[in-house]
Amino acid sequence: MDPLLDFTGKVAVITGAAQGFGQLLAEELAKRGAKLVISDINEVGVHKVADGIAATGAEVFAMKCDVSKNEQCKAMVDKALEAFGRVDIGVNNAGIAHEFMPLHDIDESIMDMQFAINVKGVQFGMRHQIQQMLTQGEGAILNVSSMAGLGGAPRGSAYSMAKHAVIGLTKTGAVEYGRNNIRINAICPFFTLTPMVTNFADEEKQSKMGRSAPMNRLAEPKEIVAMMLMMLSPANTYMTGQCIAIDGGVSAA
Repeated sequence: MDPLLDFTGKVAVITGAAQGFGQLLAEELAKRGAKLVISDINEVGVHKVADGIAATGAEVFAMKCDVSKNEQCKAMVDKALEAFGRVDIGVNNAGIAHEFMPLHDIDESIMDMQFAINVKGVQFGMRHQIQQMLTQGEGAILNVSSMAGLGGAPRGSAYSMAKHAVIGLTKTGAVEYGRNNIRINAICPFFTLTPMVTNFADEEKQSKMGRSAPMNRLAEPKEIVAMMLMMLSPANTYMTGQCIAIDGGVSAA
């Protein structure tokens, strides 16, 4: 296997793995030799994903995890240590959106939910992943932000607020732990055809959303996950603190 994408023996923990980026990334890492602990608030769904991965011969454990709960994020790392003895990769992917609405209609309950899952969930994951990586002397963390974390997101202000916070956590963590050989980066996708988009936007609305990108379409999940793999590559040893836009050219316009 090309060493650029050879994850043989690497241990990865991934949140939000019952569908979307988390599921596809887990499947792709498993193909390349990684051992996995995957989680989701959807316990039935994440176990189904794990069963499919295990059927290929890969080593995988699935568990329910509400990332807004610190102890449940710790339990993921504890499970990886119990099963595999280390954590090489942490992917803090779990997140939620909210209905499109103007900023002046965003109430406290929406902000609280965005902060609990999209911000605290990332910090809790990083906290326990980093603690273990410090004992190992190395590790790689990838947080899932959004184009909404790099700029304004009309009618998505609370989501944008939370995803900007993920950028702050990523860059701060990269500076704090670079000397410990722990790389921390974030990926910032444009609208992608995952359930977060397809569950609220029909084909006509998807087409309209896609026209705002120079490539004139939305992203396919596999296109985002391809970059996630490259950012996590064991050969990618000097990249940290970067928040990479995968956006069909939106940020260039």
